[in-house]
Amino acid sequence: SYAQVAASGPSQTPAEVCRCTPTPEIESTESASTSSLVDVDTTSVRTVPSDFMEQDVQTDTQQARKDREEEAEEMARAEADLAKKKAAGKVRKADNFLTKFFGNLSNDASTALVVSNFAALVGLSGFLSYKAYGLYERGRLGWKHAGIGLGVLGVVGVFEGTLAQ
Repeated sequence: SYAQVAASGPSQTPAEVCRCTPTPEIESTESASTSSLVDVDTTSVRTVPSDFMEQDVQTDTQQARKDREEEAEEMARAEADLAKKKAAGKVRKADNFLTKFFGNLSNDASTALVVSNFAALVGLSGFLSYKAYGLYERGRLGWKHAGIGLGVLGVVGVFEGTLAQ
């Protein structure tokens, strides 16, 4: 064992024994007062129910934060509703303007408008057809290009239909 090996070796000289430093001792500077300890009989110590950790709100700070979040959410909802109402009013105004504008046109003016719309649609269709034929000759016409052309015609058609009503 280690103890036997250590005992069989040479012992320390008195000079070696004196060389070791003494172990420092902890000095207590605090008083042994118990005034800082919590007294369980005072009202400052509170107990909590056994389901405390499962409660939705555990502290007053959490409750205040939740209240602030609910108020902010309520204000955001109110602002969104107001914005919807304003947007609906603007749409009605624009619709009324277009209705009045086309209602005030005379027969000649409305005929001219229909003819110009038809000419614009034929011109746009001709232009797109010319471009599509150029792509076809080069072998680059595909479903993507055809879809884009039909999409442009569809958007123009919807726009024209909206104005015609």
